[in-house]
Amino acid sequence: MSRFSDALERLSATIEARKGADPKSSYTALLLSQGVERTAKKFGEEAVEVVISAVQGDKDGLAGESADLIYHFLVLLAGSGVSLEDIAAQLERREGTSGLEEKAARES
Repeated sequence: MSRFSDALERLSATIEARKGADPKSSYTALLLSQGVERTAKKFGEEAVEVVISAVQGDKDGLAGESADLIYHFLVLLAGSGVSLEDIAAQLERREGTSGLEEKAARES
């Protein structure tokens, strides 16, 4: 396992553990209690910050904003009932298929 995948697994487990926790004690629990719409909005805000850092060529900012984006993405998935395993299955299904072919198949 890579350092990144290990960190992703730990973060995902922490988010799952915070489901149902007191929103006053955990930002993750607070986000989850506010529903998918609020979490999706936060994810979108973080995505914009990632884009800005990338366009500005700010490598440290991009790394930090990417960490925020991934965190909010995992919270969004948890709140939506989608697991990392679900995503892995989709990625594996697409493996070996040209991105152009895969995109064209979705459009038809």
